[in-house]
Amino acid sequence: MQAAVERVIRPYRTEDSGACLAVFDRNVPTFFSASERPDFVRFLLHHAAQWHYCVVERCGEVVGCAGHLISPDGRTASLGWGMVDPALHGQGLGTKLLLARLDAVRLTPGVERIVLDTSQHTQGFYARFGFEVTAVTPDGYGAGLDRWDMALEL
Repeated sequence: MQAAVERVIRPYRTEDSGACLAVFDRNVPTFFSASERPDFVRFLLHHAAQWHYCVVERCGEVVGCAGHLISPDGRTASLGWGMVDPALHGQGLGTKLLLARLDAVRLTPGVERIVLDTSQHTQGFYARFGFEVTAVTPDGYGAGLDRWDMALEL
């Protein structure tokens, strides 16, 4: 019998930045454009705390990260910078990160809608959880990487 692999979601810490950047880099060019890296660096330096950014650890190693932000009016939540090491796709880590964010948002009184933007490669993942497409921008993140805006009404 195979032992269960420990998966822990915890708040992001500044010392996680290198591991999160490594996960980002492993997701280029399929899921992110290399041109987005400076934005992600700025995000980690200046906005991770307000975005309730978290990491998922597998056997003590950061293998994914994601966050959410509640709008100033408290009615909309945004999901952002969600990613998992592509070598570990299909093992439930992305689902675990998404469900943790959805649970946190649903516990926030007044939130009526959750929005996100993603690529054509991951829009189907979010659709499985009820997110619906609101707009598609061809090459929105760069050549061959379309932007799909999606929303989930609560």
